[in-house]
Amino acid sequence: MNDQRPVIILIFIFLVSLVLLVRLFSIQVLDDSFLKKAERNAIQRIVDHPYRGLVYDRNGELLVYNNPIFDLMVVPKELKIKDTLQFCKLFEISKEDLNVALTAARKYSTVKPSPLIKQISTTDFARIQNFLVDYPGLFILTRSVRSYPNSTAAHALGYIGEISGTQLERDTTKYYTQGDYVGLSGLERFYENDLRGKKGVKYKMVNVRGVDKGPFKDGEYDTASIAGKNITSTLDMDLQRYGEMLMQGKKGSVVAIEPKTGEILAMISAPFYDPNVLTGADFSKNYLQLNRDPEKPLFNRPIMATYPPGSIFKIVQSLIGLQDGILVPETTFSCNRSLVACHNHPSPVNLFGAIRNSCNPYYHQAFRQIINREIVSNTFKDTEIGLNDWKEKVMRFGLGSNLGVDVPNEKPGQIPSGNYYNKIYGEGRWKYSTIYSLSIGQGEMLVTPLQMANLAAIFANKGYYYIPHLIKAVDGDPTLIPGKYQIKREVGVDAHHFDLIQNAMAEAIYGTAARAAMKDITLAGKTGTAQNPHGEDHSVFIAFAPKEDPKIAIAVYVENAGWGGRAAASTASLMIEKYLRGEITRPALQEYVVAGNFIY
Repeated sequence: MNDQRPVIILIFIFLVSLVLLVRLFSIQVLDDSFLKKAERNAIQRIVDHPYRGLVYDRNGELLVYNNPIFDLMVVPKELKIKDTLQFCKLFEISKEDLNVALTAARKYSTVKPSPLIKQISTTDFARIQNFLVDYPGLFILTRSVRSYPNSTAAHALGYIGEISGTQLERDTTKYYTQGDYVGLSGLERFYENDLRGKKGVKYKMVNVRGVDKGPFKDGEYDTASIAGKNITSTLDMDLQRYGEMLMQGKKGSVVAIEPKTGEILAMISAPFYDPNVLTGADFSKNYLQLNRDPEKPLFNRPIMATYPPGSIFKIVQSLIGLQDGILVPETTFSCNRSLVACHNHPSPVNLFGAIRNSCNPYYHQAFRQIINREIVSNTFKDTEIGLNDWKEKVMRFGLGSNLGVDVPNEKPGQIPSGNYYNKIYGEGRWKYSTIYSLSIGQGEMLVTPLQMANLAAIFANKGYYYIPHLIKAVDGDPTLIPGKYQIKREVGVDAHHFDLIQNAMAEAIYGTAARAAMKDITLAGKTGTAQNPHGEDHSVFIAFAPKEDPKIAIAVYVENAGWGGRAAASTASLMIEKYLRGEITRPALQEYVVAGNFIY
């Protein structure tokens, strides 16, 4: 037995050695996880952020481009700061902000890069770059911010900013990481997927002191970023700039559309702001100031403000009545002011005269026939059935629901139904005499300026429209725009009914908006006055021109400016002339609009 002991020991040693050899072979040859861990200690993964796509106007003028900025990145484990005061002075950062940034970086990772100072300008980068070698663990990551050479169209173009935690949670594609910049409003947000491009990745070797030793494996695993797609917008920047000049110092909106395509030529929300203030390191501070401004410059009035349409809605009433056969051109009513107030004009009037003179009593009586089908009826059930049928027809004109414009946060407005009044008054406790204010575009009806501009396009096109949009082409290809903007949408009214409407609108210019008339350009329009319980009424005007071959349709709202034939009609007329002629031939009218003394 004692003679076998050495043999047993040798066998045991052999087996242990064999196990160790197999394990070493597995670690060193078969399993590369330890190699990868070692490499990660000496390799930095740098995300290569792509340039966002550029944005142009319809004529090729550059509206949005990229400016380089720099983020100072830190790997906390490698950073050694001997003199904090000197460091803060060199990099122009307070001690408190430095501590906050380093704490956040360490919390994220001690060995992975995090931003220490964001959005350093080109000038500041030139000043600090020579000092980076003295601080291992620091390096520069190049990014870009948006720049707006025209300083206009802020609400249409939008802005970008750092992604929020909520947005990260909703990102099912896992494309974004904390610190990325995304479109937050306007075209920047709506076309984020086209504009953002595709990230790349670079791997570089660093020594224990963080000194760059070149690309890892000669860049074998690097991927190049892909720049975002360029966008051509429908905006006409000359018209946009001119409109903003006219609206300077006022509240309201202007929306101009090319009727045959639905392309938005100008979209102005006043008061406006310089989009360049929402770029760079001062984004948060400037955004807070704009958001607190009582004038609400961030509020996008063309798509978010809602107003009663006023007298302009009488044209929709006329078309519904004509299509249903309830009204004909010869239908005549007296201007009975005991029904509703009106201004002085001949009485009685037929349909043409009602539009030309904007007769309120005419539409009080016409709407009653449209709703109740016979003028003597005034029962709840007849009115409810008629109102619901009427609402369906009104909504075909693009009212009461989102049109689908390519700018976020569009509001639908409101076209009331029977259920709406049942909730307010109770079922069976209301009738036509409760809702007659709808006949002249007042009461519980609300529309947006964009919807009103689209109405003008419908009148110009004799019964159809394309959804208003701001996109004309993607990477120069017009077929790449969303398909919904290329679909012709009929409103359900025969084209021949629009002949009377267009003629009456052209004649109405000389009745309620004579100052808007132009020599050699036939303008068809309609004034409105949107009631405002908080002050002076809002001035409203829609129009299209030339009447014979419409190339522009427009809606103008000037808040607290009173009668539509003054502020809104004058502004719209100048905008139309600017677009069609390229110049203004009525300097006195321009001076009147710029001065803004519309009430007096």
